[in-house]
Amino acid sequence: MGNAKSSAVSKEILEDLKLSTRFTETEITQWYESFQKSCPSGRITPKEFEVIYSRFFPESNAQTYAQHVFRSFDTNDDGTLDFKEYIIALHLTSTGKTARKLEWAFSLFDVDKNGYITKSEVTEICSAIFKLIPKDEQAELPNDENTPEKRANKLWTFFEKEDNERVAEGEFIKGVMDNEDALRLIQYEPANK
Repeated sequence: MGNAKSSAVSKEILEDLKLSTRFTETEITQWYESFQKSCPSGRITPKEFEVIYSRFFPESNAQTYAQHVFRSFDTNDDGTLDFKEYIIALHLTSTGKTARKLEWAFSLFDVDKNGYITKSEVTEICSAIFKLIPKDEQAELPNDENTPEKRANKLWTFFEKEDNERVAEGEFIKGVMDNEDALRLIQYEPANK
């Protein structure tokens, strides 16, 4: 009896997720049951997350980007995602408000988690995003965005910083919200075919 996993999400987690997401109790309960079937341990490892994430980008190399996404969602830094972290991640990337999505995007770009973004971190994430873009789509990119470095340089200019300066979260959010190109450069959405 001591090893039996509960098949129901705890009331505390359920209430917390209802408050911090737009998901209903029914949706959260259904996702919990599915999560328990897919992850009987109650946790997703980085490798399992890469496999799940790669399904969304079958024509691309999503491994590096998935590692950064995983890091940004592993809020307690234990090397796994529990159900609560998983649902908050799902909420932020699918239905969250723009400001919340940009807070998450900042955490994605803040590779060393020091509260600031440097140009090298922007280049690292832009390189990971670039790997998501299929080769045929890469060939159609504008000349000033057709390499990871060019995309990083273009994005960095929106923050009006020198190469050796850093960007705080508020500056990042303002820089991206003030410019549609910046918003487009911090993500990749597959073309519907």
